[in-house]
Amino acid sequence: MRLLAQKPGWIAQADVVVIGSGVAGLTTALQIRSHNLSVMLVTKSSVDEGSTKWAQGGIAAALGPGDSPAQHERDTLVAGAGLCDLPAVKVLVSEGPEAVRKLIARGAVFDRSETGEIALTREGGHLRNRILHAGGDATGAEVSRALLAAVSQDPGIEVIEHALVLDALKGRSGRVCGVTLHVIGEGRRDGVGQVNTRAVVLATGGLGQVYSQTTNPSVSTGDGVALALRAGADVADVEFIQFHPTVLYMGENSKGQQPLISEAVRGEGAFLVNDHGERFMKAIHPLADLAPRDIVAKEISRQMAASGAKHVWLDATSIKDFAERFPNIYASCLQIGIDPRTDLIPVSPASHYASGGVRTDLNGHSSVPGLYAVGETACTGAHGANRLASNSLLEGLVFGARIAEDIATTLPEWEKPIELDGPEILLSPSIRGDIQRAMSHGAAVVRSESSLKETLWTLDKLERATTIFANVDAWETTNLFFLANAIARSALERTESRGSHSREDFPETSPDWEKRVHQSIDLNGGWHTTFEEVFGDLSISH
Repeated sequence: MRLLAQKPGWIAQADVVVIGSGVAGLTTALQIRSHNLSVMLVTKSSVDEGSTKWAQGGIAAALGPGDSPAQHERDTLVAGAGLCDLPAVKVLVSEGPEAVRKLIARGAVFDRSETGEIALTREGGHLRNRILHAGGDATGAEVSRALLAAVSQDPGIEVIEHALVLDALKGRSGRVCGVTLHVIGEGRRDGVGQVNTRAVVLATGGLGQVYSQTTNPSVSTGDGVALALRAGADVADVEFIQFHPTVLYMGENSKGQQPLISEAVRGEGAFLVNDHGERFMKAIHPLADLAPRDIVAKEISRQMAASGAKHVWLDATSIKDFAERFPNIYASCLQIGIDPRTDLIPVSPASHYASGGVRTDLNGHSSVPGLYAVGETACTGAHGANRLASNSLLEGLVFGARIAEDIATTLPEWEKPIELDGPEILLSPSIRGDIQRAMSHGAAVVRSESSLKETLWTLDKLERATTIFANVDAWETTNLFFLANAIARSALERTESRGSHSREDFPETSPDWEKRVHQSIDLNGGWHTTFEEVFGDLSISH
């Protein structure tokens, strides 16, 4: 199955094509270049416009005194609610410190204490101070700056900006050996083109735009996951959408990307209150306001439902140096007339992070040969049912490096793409809002059988809204349609509540559901569900 698109008007080639310019894509590209392979780095907007630069909190790594990868592992497993792949977690936490050191060697500058040591803070779910941050609340921007500087100095990395990836191309062996792109620009690479390659790495980031409100930028339409589905790859854990509990409430009619109030603010002493001024998280979890994100988001949703309020409040007035510690958050609050130093901040949950994605092994291989995935696009199993705060940037660093090493040792010979088979699909951009509203209503923080079936019924009806006018808006809308289906179908299958998946009709966690839900699409567009048993041992003591 593939998107309806114009015939390629140009052809290019590179040893490896990396789709995405966030921490995962940039790290992968740089590491591949260390093996003297040519890289084409494709990015949807300008090279610095992905989700990475919006990351506020930081990078989690066991670098502080008294901390260890074993303790980081334990916190990750607890947050993952029994669905983490233990080998993936071990790789993440054990290779994480060295990956961060390499990032520092590449020029990333993190905040330091008065003694000159890297300043480490805490976030929800962490029992140790292990979060590196930069510019207070601008960690992602600093990581992006350092990696982009390294990329710009490497003539072996060709960067193509303003390019939307469309579909994978395969050779006679069934291996992915190219992609089609649409480039918005002028010159010889303009419009739809074809890139022949020996391996494709999907690093397109998240899929937050499938909901009406999200912390993700406008480019986060899950293009890589949708491409993988159409290429026949398995996706997994997509029902586990992490809703960040504290997103600045901008008003009932506000849509799209919303300003995030980093978990680090609560790590510095801020706390949540309802309309009655009650600190409601104290009665919910031993960590209170620093409980894992799914627990905080669900309780905020309950508080809002009980009172009819559109938001709760975050009290950060005890943070005396708020403007200096969190300059970007401070500026966002001022824009709506809120001074966090003296005023309560209105907050509510919004879609933030997809713990699932293209199912991969520990070296980034998808179920389709030649197709890799990394970062938020991938499902390594490290996050389980709920990502631990600040493990996402770390995942991009660690698994990007592993993919590069794998490619360097297993890269096949060139193979010529053959003509794509299967039906074409393209949906009208006019239904984009309908998809987002259906997902926000029926498949958000709390779901049920009836709400999910209603969502799928709506999606089935929207599939009839086809168009023949191929353009970026139509391609993105079609990608969102595939993602919405995968999320809703997986959420309907999982008849329990676990991590960031909450079912009103199945409020308990069931041991029968210690398994992963996989979704795939056949050549004719039919959906298939399979299951993967998860064997993790939370009884391990360190």
